[in-house]
Amino acid sequence: MGLLASPDAVGAGEDGFDWFCETVSSTVMPVTLSTRNPADFRASMTDLDLGAVRLSAVACSPVLSRRTSTHVRRDDPERLHLGLVTRGEVRISQHGNESVVAGGIVLTDTSRPSEGVCAEGRIETVVLQIPRQALGLSPDRVDRLLARNLATDVGSGAILADFLKTLLARGPQCRPEELRGMGSVALDLATAFLARQLGDPGEAPAEARAQEVLQRIYRFVESNLGDPGLTPEVIADRHNMSMRGLHRLFGDQPLTVAAHIRRSRLEHAHTDLACEELSGQPVQAIAARWGFPSATGFSRAFREAFGVTPSEHRALSLAVPRHAEDRNPARHAHHRAPLGPTFSAGDSATA
Repeated sequence: MGLLASPDAVGAGEDGFDWFCETVSSTVMPVTLSTRNPADFRASMTDLDLGAVRLSAVACSPVLSRRTSTHVRRDDPERLHLGLVTRGEVRISQHGNESVVAGGIVLTDTSRPSEGVCAEGRIETVVLQIPRQALGLSPDRVDRLLARNLATDVGSGAILADFLKTLLARGPQCRPEELRGMGSVALDLATAFLARQLGDPGEAPAEARAQEVLQRIYRFVESNLGDPGLTPEVIADRHNMSMRGLHRLFGDQPLTVAAHIRRSRLEHAHTDLACEELSGQPVQAIAARWGFPSATGFSRAFREAFGVTPSEHRALSLAVPRHAEDRNPARHAHHRAPLGPTFSAGDSATA
């Protein structure tokens, strides 16, 4: 269900059909759109970046949207779209299923061809865009729900629908860290809702339940990176598991839990130091924001990871015009260099 993402954290606009086509294909995924009266077509969009997920909304004139196999091969963001139809009626078809949705929720997958039709009147939808790997449910089981009309009048469906509408209305007044926390809540509610649609969540395969816990921990870490006291022990305690169970859960992951915390903190600091809007903030203020209480420890960890000191990275990033970097990306590879060392299970999560 092609919905929209503006380039800003919170964006809105209203315009005609050409703008609508270009925005959907360039910021969400390639689709083919058509309408009976292009000259009279109007659409408005909003978008909230919630960290783990995105919340988008669109209101538009009658439109037909087709995503073909060619579109999928060209560009696939690998997301699930959980769409709440708040006004009008839309017919959705995907994966051999077809439903007419008015007031309900419908799930679609960007990795599969699909078709959506709003034939009459103005349509308004709110969509939670979920990276497929972030949903702690078996993909094969989730596929059963594609393009089905999922009720929102009772239980978890009603709670999810009310939360998404409230978040869309109130979210623009929230700070970025609050929005990331709300994103984790939205993802948990969506997971619970879809699990309920599939039957008793307790009957889910063990590997699916483990994946759900793992993703919940990743979201918890992302929401608490600024806390220097965030450690594997705290994570295990907050998720009612032993340290042994936590390390076993991360056994097949690229990094241990402590290494993941440190890498995430360094990557956020790396991004902020290259941000022109934050250039007036001291390096140590940015380090502290991401959980590094020691300036010396942060500088050492940053240099080990990226090959330059934090101050050198900031100076180089802010001195190089973006168009010059684009012409010669190899020259400035340090801006996007992956972290070098892989930390062991014994590494501290803080500098």
